[in-house]
Amino acid sequence: MIDDFIESIKHMQGYKKQIVHIQEIPSREACFGELEKSLPQNIQNCLLTRAIHLYSHQAEAINKARAGINVAIVTPTASGKTFAFNIPVLEALTKDPQATALYLYPTKALTNDQLKVLRELEKETGIQAYSNVYDGDTPQSQRASIRENSKIILSNPYGLHQYLPWHYKWRSFLGNLKFVIIDEAHVYRGVFGSNVAMLLRRLIRVCNYYHADPQIILSSATIANPQEHAKKLTGKDFEIVSNDGAPRGKKLFLFWNPPFIDDANTTRRSTHQETKDLLTLNITKNLQTLCFTTSRQMAELITRWTKEDLKKRSPKIANSVTAYRAGYLPQERREIENRLKTKSLIGVVSTNALELGIDIGSLDSVIISGYPGTVISTWQQAGRAGRTNADSLVTLVAFQNPLDQYFMKHPKDFFGRPHEQAIIDLHNRYISLGHIMCAASELPLTEADRKYFPELFQESVQALEQQNLVRKTSRGYVYSGTARPVEVVTLESISDKTVTVTCKGSILETLTLNKAYEEAHAGAVLLHQGETYISEELDLNKLTAKVTQENVNYYTEALKTVDVAIKKTLEEKQISIKVGLGELITTEFYHSYVTKSHDEVVERNPLNLPPLSFSTVGMWFIIPEAIKKEIEDSGLDFNGGIHAVEHAMIAMSPIFAMCDRWDIGGMSTPLHPDTGEPTIFIYDGFEGGIGISETLYSKIKPLWEKTLQLIENCECKEGCPSCIYSPKCGNENKPLDKKAASIILQRLLSMVNQKPAA
Repeated sequence: MIDDFIESIKHMQGYKKQIVHIQEIPSREACFGELEKSLPQNIQNCLLTRAIHLYSHQAEAINKARAGINVAIVTPTASGKTFAFNIPVLEALTKDPQATALYLYPTKALTNDQLKVLRELEKETGIQAYSNVYDGDTPQSQRASIRENSKIILSNPYGLHQYLPWHYKWRSFLGNLKFVIIDEAHVYRGVFGSNVAMLLRRLIRVCNYYHADPQIILSSATIANPQEHAKKLTGKDFEIVSNDGAPRGKKLFLFWNPPFIDDANTTRRSTHQETKDLLTLNITKNLQTLCFTTSRQMAELITRWTKEDLKKRSPKIANSVTAYRAGYLPQERREIENRLKTKSLIGVVSTNALELGIDIGSLDSVIISGYPGTVISTWQQAGRAGRTNADSLVTLVAFQNPLDQYFMKHPKDFFGRPHEQAIIDLHNRYISLGHIMCAASELPLTEADRKYFPELFQESVQALEQQNLVRKTSRGYVYSGTARPVEVVTLESISDKTVTVTCKGSILETLTLNKAYEEAHAGAVLLHQGETYISEELDLNKLTAKVTQENVNYYTEALKTVDVAIKKTLEEKQISIKVGLGELITTEFYHSYVTKSHDEVVERNPLNLPPLSFSTVGMWFIIPEAIKKEIEDSGLDFNGGIHAVEHAMIAMSPIFAMCDRWDIGGMSTPLHPDTGEPTIFIYDGFEGGIGISETLYSKIKPLWEKTLQLIENCECKEGCPSCIYSPKCGNENKPLDKKAASIILQRLLSMVNQKPAA
């Protein structure tokens, strides 16, 4: 059926060879495993009733967990990880009626989905665990009862962060805690992951205070560094289970590149329109399809366009298509999930909210509209198709940006590529400082607590004492600030400065200070849940922004220039080219903003905002004088060349570091005051850095190689959005010189290849 569908596409009138690659992922038989000792009778009966034979990875994980080992289960979507951690928990509760377990999920939707699974298992095993969700939506009237009676509590990191200061209310639950289950652990990376790592250390510290030392079972999508990630996330040692024994049907994976619509081959047809046409086609061929988009706004728009197309053909089918995203009411999301499972919905357009393991049954087809940024996310989304033995289809529709276009031209690089490393930075002093302050408000800090926070413990305590945020007592250091620490420390960012956005006196959302500079300055168009708002005022003294709701068909972009100073060199290497890694002070000057309609600039306005400075980690390299001279002697633009190299390197960086291009900043200059030579900087766009630049520093040569491939393989002559243009360039992509960039990279690589790395 899937093969026939692909052939029919190739013979359609609108087909212009958009399919640039077809990868067949063969089917696989199930591989079963055995438990080392039999389960309690009630759990054994449950498995028999459900006719469940444990796959090899499930049996291996259960055997290790029953031996008291911390386990990380790292297998693909729909491989049955949930069962592998539920069985050891249910066994512990069968043997010890006082035992408790805490389940942590990254989203509320996933938490509620798993609650249903646990309650069904309780019913079938006769275990009275009184499983319950405890989060921000839990009614106040039910909270005390859940804390006292529930043996299994499901929550999320945001909730845990808020509840830890009230741990004495949880002493019975925490004192009997046998298991902490951390599902979808690959989500905890970057700034968010680094914050959650510190939060989990605070949790373990409080558990130890109540004489409990819970065992941890962690489940994750496939990542390159599961052992290191599990250890950094929790501070504990783990054994990894990664050999997937679950069966799968044949999967065909298409790479779909929208066709050019101009003679110069610089502009492709809209990815969103191609996605809409593909989704309509899938649905009319009766393939139940899930379409992933990169934003909430696009999820809504593609749904609307698809319905309009389907109404012309069959109004009845149009009603079986819907959008799904964060911001919907819980009951709306539950209904969509159930309708997918029961097949009464044939098409759903979603943000990555459905990427994680919510049970929505088996689907025929997945469309991924735009590369999601990581190999991990791509495979997670692709794993939603063909969750049984049936054949399935996955289509990745490319955007006209460098990373998407690189993979369209090098599909084998994608399919042969290992999954990325999940980056967690335990040495970020801003993150450590915040969580050690939170820990001081939970229990007095003593020298013994260094074991929970070994990286920056002494330095953080001293800094907090100097700021009068902790004071020394006979019991240890205690929190002495005025605000609640958990309100000051957020898990999603590092900056302690957040701007509150209000509309008609009601709080709309909060933004970090640099986001507010970009999206809430006076005159900015702010997008919130698909609605457009105009910012009237950004008050930097009160850290507030006032907006009014107004439907407009234009958007704004703030323009900035960046100044970078080297504060401290941490490492240097000479590989014929001088490459450095160190602490940088970056200063951003927001000088103006442009108003755009369909990528056309319609207006320019000045901005008068004070510069933003922050300390971060970055890497840099020197362009030798000989290369500069060659470029200038050829009549090419050297400044445009290094500027283009900087843009293209940032675009390629997510291939090597698990990050988004928006997480990285850069600057190129023909003469930098700290180096005295032409220099290109790439740096982490977060206070203190989060480990991206260290990874890029260690992979500098392959990063140059990929960047050169990107530029040379692009069909354009002068440069375009597929290679050297950047959507966030403060200089409006001027100057840029594609040919000069290509020569610079060729010369850098030939110099490096002549001499072995030092």
